[in-house]
Amino acid sequence: MIGSEAAAGSAPGAQASAGAPGREEPRWPWRDAPVRTLVQRVHQLQAERARAFRRLEEGHREYLRSGPCYDFPRYRSTVHEVTQAFAAASREVLALEAELAGPRAQPRLAGHVRSLQQLEQTRLATVALLQLMGTPEWTGQEDAVQAHQLKTKVIKTMEAISEVLQDLRFDVESAE
Repeated sequence: MIGSEAAAGSAPGAQASAGAPGREEPRWPWRDAPVRTLVQRVHQLQAERARAFRRLEEGHREYLRSGPCYDFPRYRSTVHEVTQAFAAASREVLALEAELAGPRAQPRLAGHVRSLQQLEQTRLATVALLQLMGTPEWTGQEDAVQAHQLKTKVIKTMEAISEVLQDLRFDVESAE
């Protein structure tokens, strides 16, 4: 896992709140945090996603170098680990979006976080397809054109992600 649980454990208000007698119910660690802290956490999750993408790319390169007897089980394990990291980050991003949209009444910031989540989903799906196309079983001239289009889509998606992150930084200033 890429550390979202470790970071969540050290978050403000991470202590358990008293629930039913004799039982502790965990609190969401960001409930009482300032809006700025929520946005900082979104940026931290983006950094975790960037590390996960690098790990996915490295795992794919290792897989391709392992030929001609490709080490698919190792690659599958890497994909599984990265998928779990992405899922954990996505769950937390969605919770942060809900907090911003609901109790914090920050629809503009929530909209940025929602856009970010959608862009990351697009990026992941496109990178996965590119990796599939990069396997030895999938070759051909048509594929080279499609691969170029997909690489362009990844670049444009990453640019859009950067723009949303910049908007988020700017808009959090006016939200406070």
